[in-house]
Amino acid sequence: MFLGTHTPRLDDKGRLILPAKFRDELAGGVVITKGQERCLYVFPMPEFQRIAEQLRAQPMTSKAARAYSRVFFASAHDEVPDKQGRVTIPAHLRGYAALDRDLVVIGASTRVEIWDKAAWESYLAESEDEFADIEEGVLPGGL
Repeated sequence: MFLGTHTPRLDDKGRLILPAKFRDELAGGVVITKGQERCLYVFPMPEFQRIAEQLRAQPMTSKAARAYSRVFFASAHDEVPDKQGRVTIPAHLRGYAALDRDLVVIGASTRVEIWDKAAWESYLAESEDEFADIEEGVLPGGL
């Protein structure tokens, strides 16, 4: 399970050093793809394969499933982190998430998310007030 918030920097070659506590689980390979709210999702390969199976199980007649699959898979980039725990974020994904030098990398349970630092701070400021109200809808009965 991926947990926590980290603030690495993107180097001049578009590489990110993965947080040390995430490296073991991601060492076998990752898939980086577009996420919601203009962040990037980073999946360990087994988790990406599980999601791919779920998407393949959707009927081809589902317009929403086709549209989601197209964007999800077409933007995906697979890579094995180097010995320093670095991964290269392709230019098209850096552009999608408006990634500059300063990043925020969060653990989001079964995936890691990469955010531009300013975008994350804005998202957090907007969503923190709603956090308490959302709980009941997400976790029926509450904690």
